[in-house]
Amino acid sequence: MGAGTFLPVKAEDTSGHKMHAEWGRIDAETAKRLNEVRSSGGRLIAVGTTSLRLLESAADDDGIIHPFAGDTAIFITPGYRFKVIDGLVTNFHLPKSTLFMLVSALMGLDVMKSAYGHAISQNYRFYSYGDASLLLPSR
Repeated sequence: MGAGTFLPVKAEDTSGHKMHAEWGRIDAETAKRLNEVRSSGGRLIAVGTTSLRLLESAADDDGIIHPFAGDTAIFITPGYRFKVIDGLVTNFHLPKSTLFMLVSALMGLDVMKSAYGHAISQNYRFYSYGDASLLLPSR
């Protein structure tokens, strides 16, 4: 996770926002095992937005995960079509952040607004050491 994770989006149009890069690595054996899970009908649940971004960057348009080592600057916003991720475990992110856009892309903005409304009303904790959520979009 890089420090840029916490930078707010200041551009009015998200296409004008420069996304921070995060470094990650998926070796050949891990890519093979993840692809086997998917091909056998299993689901891939990313733990954290960094791993989600890494897996989506390592996948081709056919949903095959390839070995990867390097920076990912993928900016996932509503409308993004996920290639390999079936769900996400993550904490609650600040509104207007790139990570809130990412979870909204996965679940839909209305669902996330409702979830955040519940989190706020129940005094859930936000930020990196806050309460976690399991996000499973309908198939």
